[in-house]
Amino acid sequence: MKIGVVMPVGPVQGANPRPYAKLSRLARATEESDLDSIWVFDHLLYRFPDRPQAGPHEAWTILSALAAETSRVELGPLVLAMPFRNPALLAKMAATLQEVSGGRLILGVGAGWHEPEFEAFGYPFDHRVSRFEEGLTILTGLLRGDSVSLDGSYQQADDAILLPPPPSRIPLLMAGRRPRMMRLIARHADAFNCAWLGPIAGLEPRIAPLRAACEEVGRDFASIELTVGLNVTFPALLTGAASTDEPPAISLSGSAAHVADGLHDYIAAGVGHVMVSLTPPTPDAVHELSRAAALLRL
Repeated sequence: MKIGVVMPVGPVQGANPRPYAKLSRLARATEESDLDSIWVFDHLLYRFPDRPQAGPHEAWTILSALAAETSRVELGPLVLAMPFRNPALLAKMAATLQEVSGGRLILGVGAGWHEPEFEAFGYPFDHRVSRFEEGLTILTGLLRGDSVSLDGSYQQADDAILLPPPPSRIPLLMAGRRPRMMRLIARHADAFNCAWLGPIAGLEPRIAPLRAACEEVGRDFASIELTVGLNVTFPALLTGAASTDEPPAISLSGSAAHVADGLHDYIAAGVGHVMVSLTPPTPDAVHELSRAAALLRL
């Protein structure tokens, strides 16, 4: 099982996000460990009724910078909100990042969910799955190397093609919950993400709809890699400034050995890749996660 680290591109307790220099150090710590990947969230604004509004760094800019600063780890968005970017341009961006990264991109895409950021930045929130499906038609066609034309209700392309093409195939990771999205995942995805899962007991209820969708569209469920987003806390490292971070809902917490035991359950359940959001989000926590990964291999 691969283990990756989610970069903390968002705000802390309503404050500004961490400076890029800290994200860079965290990514380099992951690169220097025996961990496998780095990930970023894609949001424009957080606006909830009971919290101060706040905003993260823009995902693709951060991802591109980290691709240039690393050379080994895979990297990807978890996941890009397709409505924020023209799908043909997104395919072009992905092809270029695949070149910059030396073929390490995993392209995560979804339909988005946080309506206030759509409203604030002028993106339509209606018919999100229909818009996503048309955009996915353009995106996947271009990534396959096809010339794509589509005059859809929401998306258009006229003899679009990727030149130069990506240097290698870009795997597509998708996330969703409802039946229509599950059918799109069953048809198009290389990997499916359950985020944020929580205890291992929640895995089967999350993937059961995908099993059904695969049967409906004639796809072998086993051909889709299962991936999981987890919140992992190392309490011994929560000292000083690190302890001011608001703790998330915890999936795993404890020592490296305890976390390794918990991760083993995900391996046994057939999960191929976990994306870990660390508390505290520091290089020391990356090193502890790396110790947990090493214990899994013993």
